[in-house]
Amino acid sequence: MRWDSAQLEALSAVVGEGSFEGAARVLHVTPSAVSQRIRALENAAGGVLVRRTRPVTPTVPGQTLLRLARQTDLLAAEAAAELHASGLGPGPDEVDGSRTGPRPVSVPIAVNADSLATWALPALARVPGVVLDIHREDQERTVELLPQGIVMAAITAQAEPVQGCTSRPLGVMPYRAMATPAVVERWFPGGVTAEALSRAPMLVFDRHDDLQDQWLREFAARTGSSLPTPPRTYVPSTPEYLEAIRLGMGWGMVQDLRTGPVLSGDDVVPLDPAAPSVDVRLYLQQWRLRSSTLDAVADALLGEARRQLVR
Repeated sequence: MRWDSAQLEALSAVVGEGSFEGAARVLHVTPSAVSQRIRALENAAGGVLVRRTRPVTPTVPGQTLLRLARQTDLLAAEAAAELHASGLGPGPDEVDGSRTGPRPVSVPIAVNADSLATWALPALARVPGVVLDIHREDQERTVELLPQGIVMAAITAQAEPVQGCTSRPLGVMPYRAMATPAVVERWFPGGVTAEALSRAPMLVFDRHDDLQDQWLREFAARTGSSLPTPPRTYVPSTPEYLEAIRLGMGWGMVQDLRTGPVLSGDDVVPLDPAAPSVDVRLYLQQWRLRSSTLDAVADALLGEARRQLVR
């Protein structure tokens, strides 16, 4: 069956922008025209493709066609770039008399917050001719966006490849429990005990963040104590989370890259120097698609991971 390219483009835009109005803006048509294209595509598919919610989300059949739409967009953009480089294809855009060439290729990718804040963004910045639609999710959840067609690649903690994807190891990101000397002096004057951990404030990124709890479980298993239940402060932004630790709002887990801890110096110290790190093993999963653009994104991430992450 042949699918209408304009209808697939509308599906990709509606899901990407989260609304029919947003899709209309990027496609330079009216919301009514977008709605008509989606209805026509649903008629051709024989079922509902998107949930009319805020934001719009694809149904299971919609995910199948969304993957097709995203692949078609990517391969068409690559073909246009290759034709332009060889002097063929449609004429380039004109801006103030200058020849601008084809539009950059767009790649949607899911990245966990700590990788995005440390090593992943410099890697992605080195990929030429690409614009990115970055989805920030916990490393345990990024992989869920691949089969939905939302993203083409994901940095994830899941080694097993999802259907239609490849999986390659990136490396290990160790985390250590850190706090200011003042926090240690106030809350742990007699050392790090289960009782002290149950009283001291603990900083957590968000409600999907399990690193602190994993450290507590390992502490309880190592010491034979009961599982501490500390009071929690949620700070769902990596720079502000690290700043909250530096300001003495509590203790929390901090990335320890090859170049050293993300937080270091006299203002922060390990909460328990004898405690082992919590190691998060990361993988890069991507669609099985012959795409030079997607391969360039993957190569950049793999290269930077070799420099920054523990093997």
